[in-house]
Amino acid sequence: MELKVSTRSHAGHTVMAIIGEIDLYTAPGLQAEFTRLLQESPATHVVIDMSGVEFCDSTGMNVLLSALKRLRERGGTLELAAPRPAVRKILQVTGLDSVFTVYEAMPDKLLSAKRQA
Repeated sequence: MELKVSTRSHAGHTVMAIIGEIDLYTAPGLQAEFTRLLQESPATHVVIDMSGVEFCDSTGMNVLLSALKRLRERGGTLELAAPRPAVRKILQVTGLDSVFTVYEAMPDKLLSAKRQA
């Protein structure tokens, strides 16, 4: 399955919307998107809209953890919003729900965010 990633900015945050499955095959593309984002913008506060993510395996979780580490090195944050039940369960089972800030839904202040790419 193809992974689609788009970014937009609003209220000092970068919102990254992900659609598809994050697994061994699509994780390198997501990693490349994070690398591009961090190289091309001063983004420090990133919220990932997970509402379109149907599945995420350990490879995908490692990409998210790597991005979190890189953002923290900049003094930033990485938050996850609206994960589907299957992804939320993976976060809970692995304990990553205590590592990431996880919102049930996209925060209201970011819903009107303008699309960049």
